[in-house]
Parts: sequence; C-alpha cells; structure tokens
Amino acid sequence: MSEKIKCLIIGGGPAGYTAAIYASRANLAPVLYEGLQPGGQLTTTTDIENYPGFENGISGQALMEAMRQQAQRLGTDLRHGTVIESDLSERPFRLVLDSGDEILAESLIIATGATAKYLGLESEEKFKGMGVSACATCDGFFYRNRKVAVVGGGDTACEEASYLANICEKVYMIVRRDVLRASSAMQKRVMDAHNIEILWNCNTREVLGDMSGVTGVRIQRKDGEVFDISVDGFFLAIGHHPNSEVFSKWVETDENGYIKTDGKSSRTNVEGVFAAGDVQNPVYRQAVTAAASGCVAALDAEKFLNS
Repeated sequence: MSEKIKCLIIGGGPAGYTAAIYASRANLAPVLYEGLQPGGQLTTTTDIENYPGFENGISGQALMEAMRQQAQRLGTDLRHGTVIESDLSERPFRLVLDSGDEILAESLIIATGATAKYLGLESEEKFKGMGVSACATCDGFFYRNRKVAVVGGGDTACEEASYLANICEKVYMIVRRDVLRASSAMQKRVMDAHNIEILWNCNTREVLGDMSGVTGVRIQRKDGEVFDISVDGFFLAIGHHPNSEVFSKWVETDENGYIKTDGKSSRTNVEGVFAAGDVQNPVYRQAVTAAASGCVAALDAEKFLNS
C-alpha cells in the first residue's frame, strides 16, 4: 500500500531544509528524504565565512545540522532514503524509494542539488575539504596571499581563476589543451591578470599533501614531462552535474540537465512540482541562494495546495 504525503521534499541540502522549515510553518506536514548525502555539498566544506549571521564563520557540517534540527523541531518528518523512480504524469505523484517503498505525493519539491565533477584521483578524494575544493567563491578566502591551482579551461575555470587572482599571490591554471574553451571576454580577463599562469597541454597526475592538507600538484605535460608545483589550494572547475535524472522524463530541463523553472518562481512545467537549489540554478551555487530558493519553493507549494 502506498503512503500518501501532502508535501514531499527530496534533498537534504540548504534548499531542501529551508523548504522544509517554511512548509512546516505553513502546516503542510512535509516529509523530507535526505538522499545519499544529508546536508549536501556543504558537508565537504570545512569553514563557511560568507553565510549571513555567523560573525566568526561556521563549519559546513554544523550549519547543515543546525538547519536539519530546525526543520525537525518545526515538525518536518526527516527520513533517510533516495528516490529511484518517479511518475509525475498525474497527481498524486508516484515515487519509488531505494527501499522499494512507494509514496503518493500531492506536491513535490525537488532539491536534489548538483554534484561537482572531479578528476577521479584517489589523492583528490583524500584531500577533499583539506585544500581540494570545487568552489572558489566558497573557499577562496582561506587562501589569501597564497598559491593555488585551478583545473579547467572553460568559462567557469576562467571565472574561478580571475576571482582567486584578486585574493591569492599566484594562480596556476591547469589546462589539458593548448587553447581555452572560454569566451573571448573571459580569456582576456585571464590573460590580463599578472598573477595567473596557464600551464598548457597539462593533466593532473596527483594532488600532493600531508597531514595539514594540500602542498602541491604533480602534473604531466602532453609530451610526457612530469613536474610538481607548490600550492596550498587545488580548485576543480570542470563543471557540475545536476541530480535530475530520475525526474527528467517529466520535468523540463536545459541541455545540461538543470530543471527549468517559470520566471522567478520555483514552478516547473508539471503543475504541483517545484524545484529549488543547485538542481535548477547553474549560475550562483551558493548556500544562501539555495536556501532562498527553498523558501520560494515552499511558498509556491503552499499557494498551490491551498488554491
């Protein structure tokens, strides 16, 4: 027998937890499934200094746990589990969990986030949160007046490198080709920066480090030459993958898989289905913008259910 839920939220990051807080206060009896990584990408971030309200900063784990507990205190039913199948062709929406349980939802908020693409190196995983990052805006401040490396040659990589160049002593860009894929404007910005050095035709072989974190990168040129550079931070800028596959048969997405929403709202093309956070926003990818969109989604869901 299927369980019936008034407001179902999928995803346990800042967007999902904020949606749950607002939905709880609106008496929507929300149920939130936290997925494989409760807390989302922020749980891999050590210190956060740009989330409003925390004068001395806060760890990613602590911030997400505070949001989680707040949602729970206000009445959200928090559950472990991942949605593996969906049918959004009619209401109530039918969703199947990895446990095999089936849920029927009157409204659905998708807040499954996006996963940063990594190179797949063992050393990269080892130093994640200890110098390895996929967000310069989030973590660049910690490398003020230090040396860092950015992997990638597209617009995102150039933007991250330019941002870091205003903070760091030196920025290396590790580019696997002999050209940048970025727009002309972004290329010019990188070329004009006095402290950005582009390492052409290069691939990362290993992230180097010790107990304190990242200390360098081992690089191999296309001609076979292997050399090391000394850096304190290693930033991935090779893209993100939105976690939208299980819903993409029903909700409209862009060419990269991000869920499309109507104007400034969280409404998708399926009436009663809303999207919030990084799964629908490929531009900003900040905890505060994800939280704000979670608020929007809950307000939209409340209006929909009460109309």
